[in-house]
Amino acid sequence: MLGYIHMCGIFAYFGPQKDSLPMVIAGLKKLEYRGYDSWGIADKRGDEIFIHKQTGKIGDFEAQELERCEELKGRKKPETQKNSISMGHSRWATHGGVTDSNAHPHYSENREIVLIHNGIFENYLEVKEKLVSQGHLFRSETDTEVLAHLIEELNKKMDFESAVKKALKEVEGRYAVLVMSQKENKIMAARRGSPLIVGVGKAKDEFFIASDIPAFISETNQVMYLDDDQVITINENGAIFNDLATGEAIEKRIVEIHWKEETAEKGDFPHFMIKEITEQKETLYRAINQDEKLLEKAAAEINKAFGTYFIGCGTAGKVCMTGEYFFAEIAKKHVNFSFGSEFPAYHHFLTDRSLIVAVSQSGETADTLEALEVAKKKGAKIISIVNVESSTMARMSDLVIPIKAGREIAVASTKATTSQLAILALLAHACAGKISEGRRVLAETASEINDMLNPRYEEHIKEVAEKIKDAESMYIIGRGKNYPMALEAAIKLQEVTYIHAEGFAGGELKHGPLALITKNTPCIVFTANDENRKAMLSNAQEIKARGGMIIGIGPRKEEIFDEWIRVPDAGELSPIVNIIPVQILAYQIAVIRQNNPDMPRNLAKSVTVK
Repeated sequence: MLGYIHMCGIFAYFGPQKDSLPMVIAGLKKLEYRGYDSWGIADKRGDEIFIHKQTGKIGDFEAQELERCEELKGRKKPETQKNSISMGHSRWATHGGVTDSNAHPHYSENREIVLIHNGIFENYLEVKEKLVSQGHLFRSETDTEVLAHLIEELNKKMDFESAVKKALKEVEGRYAVLVMSQKENKIMAARRGSPLIVGVGKAKDEFFIASDIPAFISETNQVMYLDDDQVITINENGAIFNDLATGEAIEKRIVEIHWKEETAEKGDFPHFMIKEITEQKETLYRAINQDEKLLEKAAAEINKAFGTYFIGCGTAGKVCMTGEYFFAEIAKKHVNFSFGSEFPAYHHFLTDRSLIVAVSQSGETADTLEALEVAKKKGAKIISIVNVESSTMARMSDLVIPIKAGREIAVASTKATTSQLAILALLAHACAGKISEGRRVLAETASEINDMLNPRYEEHIKEVAEKIKDAESMYIIGRGKNYPMALEAAIKLQEVTYIHAEGFAGGELKHGPLALITKNTPCIVFTANDENRKAMLSNAQEIKARGGMIIGIGPRKEEIFDEWIRVPDAGELSPIVNIIPVQILAYQIAVIRQNNPDMPRNLAKSVTVK
């Protein structure tokens, strides 16, 4: 595998709009939260495809500037061209640096084939060597351009559609690809492991293709899902889906999405991150308001499985790690935890009696999806806990438990995290035959969080943020079920503050980390009213004795704390309440340091391709 690529943005339009490029620009702007460093657009007019691409942010580009772009001058749709066909892409650099030439779209050597691509073409070097030997010259450093040249070469021997399909069969890796040809009034798209969704417009033969629904939700809420190893061809006769391997036509049903566009807007909040933190007043209630029969069915699968594996990546991985503690304490049951990227070590243990519980916000995380693919081949059952019920992960699963957090736009996960924790705690209660008790304690915790999240509380945390905003490093410690939250707290601080942060198990301090403590080093200490409280305070004393600044997060104000951020006494649910003030702290430090908390540098919302 060739490293990681983040989830970039794709938007395309086919339909009667006279000029669809402004719509493409608007669609890409709605996908900015996914992260990118360059962008580009392509517009088909008659037998010519006009392309503009550049580095930087599309948010700074207005539609009226299109007329001033040298490459787009002379665009005019011929009377014979019934529909507008255009597409756009926002790119994270993987193969090749951040340059205009490496930005998408890319075109073939004869400039007739134009495409955009999310993913990594893993065997592109061997294909490129073959094409070079055939006389092809390349303008960029990207793997994507190789695919355009491959389609061109195949198009010499077969029609455009057949060339695209054959080329994609030669691609190794995960991808989402859109292709246009100067000679064809159509657009083709295919996917394997990277999301693409088709929106069905209100006008006749009007279609949208995007990486995510928010890109076109203002235009339509009618969608068709493109699944792995499927290709769609859109022309004036409509949309045709085919299986990429067999070529067989596939019937697709139209699904109505019940989203409101304003859920993806900031409203009166300065950033999505603080809006989504505040929304935890409601999202926890929604998370625990699950169908009881669904919970009982999931619990029955966990109880009868011969080996249950909780898998997730990043923040979802820390949630799964916490799930180990929840199940041990609440259900008195052992479950296994693994990051999706580390799951290959467990593959040889899987049987048709195994159970995978996959946790994800997007449901499109590449490493987790690969684990599910292996699990399915072994006959294992799959339960997914996801925020996007229409995601690839959900469609691969035997049971789906929805997080119900609503759209999460900020890169740093907040409301989805606590909802995932709540559902795992509820499942642990269900496995112990205590669903009612689980709902009660979770509802009580949600009520106390509702009281906790207020302007005065945020202002207090902002005062703490001011005191540590210039720190070079900070550390977080926890014990038991709050150890994974120490790791998650470090992720939150890393993501948006750009301060070096690390989480440790409290008992591990004397095995190395204490050497990192210097005078006034900020150290966050998670406490709870549980069996670990005294040991945690002892660990805090070890830090303080070496000059560290102790920021206590817990239900009691302890004498050793230099700063105290109060949380409700949530007992076995302390991880849920303890992580929230760190979310706010990370946000406040980011704002003070003039970072963009919604779009951290070098990061994107999901990692969808290896």
